[in-house]
Amino acid sequence: MTNPVFERIAIIGIGLIGSSIARAAVEKGAVGAVSIFDANTDALARAGELGLGETHASAAEAVTDADAVFLCVPVGAMGRAGEAAAAMKAGAVLTDVGSVKGAVVADVAALAPEGVHFVPGHPIAGTEKSGPDAGFPSLFEGRWCILTPLADKGAEYDAAAERLAEFWRRLGSTVEVMTPERHDLVLAITSHLPHLIAYNICATAHDMESVTEGEVVKFSAAGFRDFTRIAASDPTMWRDVFLNNRDAVLEALGRFEDDLTALRKAIRNGDGQTLFDLFTHSRGIRQSILDAGQDTTAPNFGRDKPKG
Repeated sequence: MTNPVFERIAIIGIGLIGSSIARAAVEKGAVGAVSIFDANTDALARAGELGLGETHASAAEAVTDADAVFLCVPVGAMGRAGEAAAAMKAGAVLTDVGSVKGAVVADVAALAPEGVHFVPGHPIAGTEKSGPDAGFPSLFEGRWCILTPLADKGAEYDAAAERLAEFWRRLGSTVEVMTPERHDLVLAITSHLPHLIAYNICATAHDMESVTEGEVVKFSAAGFRDFTRIAASDPTMWRDVFLNNRDAVLEALGRFEDDLTALRKAIRNGDGQTLFDLFTHSRGIRQSILDAGQDTTAPNFGRDKPKG
């Protein structure tokens, strides 16, 4: 049997990502034991009922004996959750799963006491569902996990970062290392902007006086349904993402608005060639996503068949 990467981990926040880490780490033999804390007492109780790990009454209690601590809370709550680092033992790894890295580094890095190694992270995996019941052990298989280690921290820190990378590889992820700034710019275009558009198109469809809400729901079995799936994601998490990655999101949004203006002009002028060229180019990008194994051509993209 393969030895665990960490004998004990602590998970602060037992939603989709936290509960998936707990399940996957145990199933893959990456840990010996899991400690859990969540400020939501209902979620904490449910985690206990599901047998996801040992539940604790406080974050400090959960992290005391952990070799690695995973902060799995919304980005805006990272600083508060990171205060538990004061109770961590020397040599332990502190990490997170936030979709923004610059703001998390600013909020958490100074909270790690001497000897505790803070290695920011972000598994690029998830669904629109949330809560401890939403997790599943295969969530990270075949996915990327980005680590943004702090610079010039020494050999012991580098070894801790590699140990964390091995943990994510054990869970089935491919690990990529980059700076927090690069991460936030890349994710602004690949994740944050699509969510912003999905949320907004739902609001636009609802607000159009010429189209009723009933018609939007009734006839959403095509592009609208597929495109807006991610608008079912946790509003608290995404509010915090946009507030904490505003510069990169605004940069991506500005470029999107420029491209959208060009499309509007082509439609107004009847410029079919421009539309065809852009759609052909974009279709090629979509195919490259399929070729990279980041989605599937299965019916309904391999997702649950809608009811009704």
